[in-house]
Amino acid sequence: MQNPHILIVEDEAVTRNTLRSIFEAEGYVVTEANDGAEMHKALQESNVNLVVMDINLPGKNGLLLARELREINNIGLIFLTGRDNEVDKILGLEIGADDYITKPFNPRELTIRARNLLTRVSTGNNDVEEKTAVEHYRFNGWSLEINSRSLVSPEGESYKLPRSEFRAMLNFVENPGKILTRADLLMKMTGRELKPHDRTVDVTIRRIRKHFESHLETPEIIATIHGEGYRFCGNLES
Repeated sequence: MQNPHILIVEDEAVTRNTLRSIFEAEGYVVTEANDGAEMHKALQESNVNLVVMDINLPGKNGLLLARELREINNIGLIFLTGRDNEVDKILGLEIGADDYITKPFNPRELTIRARNLLTRVSTGNNDVEEKTAVEHYRFNGWSLEINSRSLVSPEGESYKLPRSEFRAMLNFVENPGKILTRADLLMKMTGRELKPHDRTVDVTIRRIRKHFESHLETPEIIATIHGEGYRFCGNLES
């Protein structure tokens, strides 16, 4: 990806300027927004590859704006959160943020995470295109649709999956019956290594399970293997 475009959504001018300086020093194109209205205006006017957004914004907060961003499949989202605000981190992941970083942040860590996410965003469509021979995976009445990145219920209700959920589900259906560790899943989902107390995988699995749990006749699809990880237990159709 040449000259990726990063949109910074942050109402604190000092933090916003710091972020701009960090990313411009890495050669990125940077646009700033103070709130949700400016964010949407920037998205309409430019081809943005990655949004770095504070959760605590005036008007619509970052959590509400993230729901709107998830409708754009080819854009990455990193949340900026308070160091001790575990609730914000979990809610951000629940909604579908790709990653988060705490304030005050380490510039090197931020740029590494941004670069890794931009790589995943730019190659994500290629990953799907390479699998066009398999248009879907069907199991227990459900279907994982590859090209639309959707999970379809036995009744035909379609759930558009955020990138992290889709990557996790694709990993599961490609490895039926195999125990996948949290480290394996996190690397597949985000391209980063698992650190102590990182709940990204658990939150993502919980989001996926909610789809299945809404249908009482659906058996356990993703089983927790205590001390090891998770295993896909669905009956894949050949």
